[in-house]
Amino acid sequence: MDFVLPERPIRMRLVAGRGHYEAVIPAVRAARTSVWIATANLKELLVEDPRATARSRDRFHSVLEVFSALAQQKVELRILHAAPPSGPFRRSFDRRARLYEGGLELRQCPRVHLKTVIVDGRLCYLGSANWTGAGLGAKGEGRRNFEVGMLTEDEDVIDQVQAMYEAIWSGRMCKACKLRNSGCEAPLDLVDRPLAVKPKPPAGNK
Repeated sequence: MDFVLPERPIRMRLVAGRGHYEAVIPAVRAARTSVWIATANLKELLVEDPRATARSRDRFHSVLEVFSALAQQKVELRILHAAPPSGPFRRSFDRRARLYEGGLELRQCPRVHLKTVIVDGRLCYLGSANWTGAGLGAKGEGRRNFEVGMLTEDEDVIDQVQAMYEAIWSGRMCKACKLRNSGCEAPLDLVDRPLAVKPKPPAGNK
């Protein structure tokens, strides 16, 4: 998965700070077939309800509400992350049966450091922002990280990023990884394999 591609012009938009939130979240809301996310850190993310008024007490809700609605529409939802999800994310996830019963797939790889959001295989965010409120500019001014990235619909860029994502997601990178047998709790090349059934001990051996 090492490459340097030839130089060529592409169409893209540069985003920074609050621009991440204003560009990425609406694209995710509008997804029709798939949302693939890669992030090093995975935390609960509160987003504004577009139906709420500026003074509404329930103006913000978990982005997992958005994912739940997308899962109901059979949109494929994936999050590839490096560190365990935060406690608030876990609790929010566990309250939504549609997500934990398969609507949102989560896979962890400690080597993941890329940050990307790919919507419907046609729009790609690629940059520094993790899937967190501070990273995506959802927090108030003075509480956001300094992040920068780009949005593009360039097919070649999206194909390359998706190919890299799929190689990690499917476990094809696990065999050559030095963490495979030393520091990886759940190698992804074992994710879809049934667990071996342990034989029962002979009678009398307790």
